[in-house]
Amino acid sequence: MSNDPLAFESRPPLRSPVLLLAFAGRSNAGASATTAVRYLSEQLLAKKFASIDPEDFYDFSVQRPVVRLNESKIREIHWPSYDFYSAPGMGIDRDFVLGIGVEPQLRWRTFTETMLRFARECQIETVVTLGAYLDEVLYTRPVPLTGFSTDPKLMEELDLVPSRYQGPTGIIGVLSDAFRKASTPHLSLWASLPHYLSVSPNPRGSLALLLRLTQWLGLRVDTTLLETAAADFQAKINDAVNADPKLSAFVRELKKREFEQ
Repeated sequence: MSNDPLAFESRPPLRSPVLLLAFAGRSNAGASATTAVRYLSEQLLAKKFASIDPEDFYDFSVQRPVVRLNESKIREIHWPSYDFYSAPGMGIDRDFVLGIGVEPQLRWRTFTETMLRFARECQIETVVTLGAYLDEVLYTRPVPLTGFSTDPKLMEELDLVPSRYQGPTGIIGVLSDAFRKASTPHLSLWASLPHYLSVSPNPRGSLALLLRLTQWLGLRVDTTLLETAAADFQAKINDAVNADPKLSAFVRELKKREFEQ
């Protein structure tokens, strides 16, 4: 193992902070969760202040570093990392820490311990993880949201359908269990997207997550750009379905089954 993987660039003062986490990978259908967190980060003018070094947690043959040209046209290597941004809660008495990066491939227990230590050092009061998955849902309906929480009151406040999933899990499931054992209030919010339209990014999923989240937090965020992107996306999907007889027939059958239920 290398030196401490958790690095702070600064220590911003935080008021009753909420930690919001998203991971690119299996738990991020349509890039819904990561897009929602990035959008919120931009709207809140969040600033990076910490990161988890990738060396111990990523398989670089799977999650490869990227070469980019800088302003001087010199090639630079950008390594994958998990980064944290701080943002003031505009109009409310709490601040936000936004975490975003790729789901690690290696040493999940150590990654989880690092995340728990980060939460303790930032005196995080509540942790929210965002995710999205593919399911047999109608693309013409509002995006269904499910979730789970260590606090039943949070489920009631968000009016969520409890997740009944059992089976293989990702880093979000592992972190959720760790926060529960650490007695840190945790909520996981998931968008369900049509499996027959596995298009990425899917701004409808991002918008659904963001609207429910900001409504619960009482946070005012301009979602105009995301709403426009979601409407444009829906129009393109309508055209694609109408132009594909097999897909149209499948959607009609799905509507029939839903009606019969």
